[in-house]
Formats: sequence, C-alpha cells, structure tokens
Amino acid sequence: MAHQPSPQPSMSEAEKRNRLRLARTQNVGPITFRELITRFGSAGAALDALPALAAKGGRSRALRICPESSVEQEWNAADKIEGRLIFWGEADYPDPLAALEDAPPFLCVLGHPHLLQSQAIAVVGSRNASVNGKRFARDISSQLNEAGLTIVSGMARGIDTAAHEGALQGATIAVLAGGADIIYPKENTALYGQIRERGLIVSEMSSGTTPQARHFPRRNRIISGLSLGVVVVEAALRSGSLISARCALEQGREVFAGPGSPLDPRCRGTNNLIRNGAVLTESLDDILQELDAMRSRQINDGDDDDLFTPRPLGKIDDSDLGKARVLITQALGPSPIAIDDLIRETGLSVALVHVVLLEFDLAGQLERHSGQRVSLIFQ
Repeated sequence: MAHQPSPQPSMSEAEKRNRLRLARTQNVGPITFRELITRFGSAGAALDALPALAAKGGRSRALRICPESSVEQEWNAADKIEGRLIFWGEADYPDPLAALEDAPPFLCVLGHPHLLQSQAIAVVGSRNASVNGKRFARDISSQLNEAGLTIVSGMARGIDTAAHEGALQGATIAVLAGGADIIYPKENTALYGQIRERGLIVSEMSSGTTPQARHFPRRNRIISGLSLGVVVVEAALRSGSLISARCALEQGREVFAGPGSPLDPRCRGTNNLIRNGAVLTESLDDILQELDAMRSRQINDGDDDDLFTPRPLGKIDDSDLGKARVLITQALGPSPIAIDDLIRETGLSVALVHVVLLEFDLAGQLERHSGQRVSLIFQ
C-alpha cells in the first residue's frame, strides 16, 4: 500500500482546479500525480515545477500542460450533470482507495457520496451470465446488504447488473468505465437512474467520455479498491472479471469465487481462482467468516518502511542527481523491475531514486507497472 495523504477537511477551489489541471497534464498518471502533490505540497507548485523536471528527465520538447480553459470546461460539465468532484487528499475521499499506489486523483460522483465511507464488497462476473449465475449474484448482493455491506460493481450486463439489482433496496455503487453521465450499456438506462437515485455513480473519467476497451482495467482497480473483497460469480478464463480479482490480490483484498460446472466455460475462470487460493463461496457465511478478520484492521495496514512511500523532496545536490540518473538508466531496461530492487541494486537513497523516476516519467521515458515496478521506454 502507498502513502495516504493527511485529509484536508476543506480544500480551496483554486487547489481543486489546479489538481484537475495537473491530473490532465501530459505524462501525469495517478502515481506521478500523487508523487508531485506529496513532494511539492500543492498542485500549483507542482505545475510550476513540471517543465524543469521533464527537461532533467531528458525531454527535449515542451511538456503539454493542461490549459485552464480545459479545466473550466470539465468543471462546468460536472456541474451540469449535478456531479461532485472529490479529490485525493480530501476528507470525503474513501480511505481504502486513497491507500492505493495508483489511486485516482479525483472521482466524479452522482448520487449519495456518503456511501464512499461505508464498508463495501464487490460482486462481478460474466457479461454472458447463466440464469443461475445471475440469481446467485442477485441473492448474495441482497444478503450482503442486509449484513451491512455496500455492493460495488461495474454496471455491465450480466452478473454486474444482477448484483446492482439485488442491492437496490440497500446500498450499491456503480463504477463506470466512461464518464459519470454516460450510460453503458444502454439497456441499463433504467438501472442507472435507480442507482443514481438510491446509490452512487462513480467515475474518474471526464463527463461525456465514451468507454473504450483500455478504460475497463482502470475501472476495475477502483471497483476492488473501494471494497474489502471481490466476489467473482462467473468468469471465463480470459474474462475481464479476472482483472478485478488480480487487482484485489495486488491491493491486499480478499477474493471469493463461486464454484461452477467444469462443463461450463463461464465457470473455468472462477474454478481456477479457487484452485489458486480464492475462497470457495456458496453462501453468505463463506464471505462473512473471511471478512470478520479484515473488518478488525485498517485496509492499508502495511510495512512502516514501505520503499514505495514518497519522501519529502528536500534539497538534493544536482551532482548527486546527475550520478543517480546514470546509475538508474543503466539499471533499468524494457523489463519491469521493482522499485525497492532498484534502490538496493543502485545503492542510492530512496529520495534520489524517486526524484529521478519522477523526472523520467514526466519526460515520457518511464512506464509504471502494477506491483510497484517500472521499466524504461525505448523510443
């Protein structure tokens, strides 16, 4: 787990707009966004520092910084749909999600934001679901609601739809791959309206964004990140639901899987999850027994000396940075390497390594991978 910010009970509108601008700037992904805010203290200071950092990382062309006009447009678009932008660092931003290394810089939400503070569990599965699979998802979601848990899913057809339907009388959160105002699939228009009225719609995308294939893995990390665990009801071996399961494991959440017939290809993914250690789930009790231990501790408990945790920038000598850039360039390649292994291999300080990686990232020369791993991009 990554460093969590100290919650700010009230963040100025100017800072929020600057954070939106920073998040939409070229080469600033969620991890880089968090590093910049942590090191410079504010989005305004981070924006001022970007050109120099990118140049030191080897970028020859000017970095495209998001214009204020684009920020105004996105801000007004959220207002138009009666949405609310909740930023990483605000008190209302959910703690379990804030603990992730790639936590979204902000969320656009429609409905009842207080649900972000509730204990939740995700229920996901096949779009081409069986009748029995949908019935199980609907029933288990309703039962989990009665046990005091909010249901999180992705509003896709099949298992996701059934999970939301089962939780409509309680509490449910739909995490969308497109903008918070974009209903996908269209057949779920009525369900979208019910969730917005009774539950919560969540997205990290700009209003009006049509979902594309590359957006769904990003959405899945939010689904699992908001949850204590993920229940996979049906999933083929290459199902997108298995991405949610993998995200859950990487985030330290529990994975539950409903067993199915070996003759049904929709169950091969879930059966394989059970084979590899997921909790075999046939009833509510199977889930609650595993959650009892998790409820007694914070979701982000971890090693106090986590090498990924951003350190204050402080004063670093330019000559030390120059030497560090050479050593890190030599140590990195196209294959991902863990950041803590990079620190041990180079013998450099944590602060030096993170500053150089930040420079390379802004220069467009670094690719970040799951599990706190990085690699160089050769152009």
